[in-house]
Amino acid sequence: MWGPAGRVSGSPVGRPARPVLIAAMANFMTTYLVPIAIAAVGIVLLLGLVNMMRGGSPNRSQKLMRLRVLLQFVAIIVIMAAIWIVRG
Repeated sequence: MWGPAGRVSGSPVGRPARPVLIAAMANFMTTYLVPIAIAAVGIVLLLGLVNMMRGGSPNRSQKLMRLRVLLQFVAIIVIMAAIWIVRG
């Protein structure tokens, strides 16, 4: 519904448009950072599975598992930050 002065009612008056820097950051995060974080987790997971199937060192498997958990934490933080910035 149109309000006074030809503005759509309910739209913020005097509020500037979304800053370009935030839009660029959201685009960068969703295009590059999120897929890189997910790919890193997948690669470490595959390395751990290959090491296990070949009967490799249990110490190496333990290190890869710890690295995978750390990368999953980082991936969750990156994904949540991307969602927060996109919705911002």
